[in-house]
Amino acid sequence: MSESQARREESPRADRTKKRATPSRDGAPQSKEKRPNIFKRMVIFVSQVISEMKKVIYPSGSETWTYFLVVIVFVAAIMAFTGLLDFLFGRLNSLVFG
Repeated sequence: MSESQARREESPRADRTKKRATPSRDGAPQSKEKRPNIFKRMVIFVSQVISEMKKVIYPSGSETWTYFLVVIVFVAAIMAFTGLLDFLFGRLNSLVFG
């Protein structure tokens, strides 16, 4: 056996082929649990949203101001780059098509 084959056989990811067919859903055990009614599920959903919102950490005023300035500078840079390309392609267009 060559060295590369030996390494492949030792690797846990060596053979990723399926050994048998995927079982059908008909053979799966059916859950006997009944789902709660729609109103109970809505109450559970809202309570979970509230508990997750309590975990949110909002940025301070100075962080918000910094993020705002970063976005404004980035947008201005992209606008300048796009404007320059528009100007150059317009000049090229007027040179080619006169």
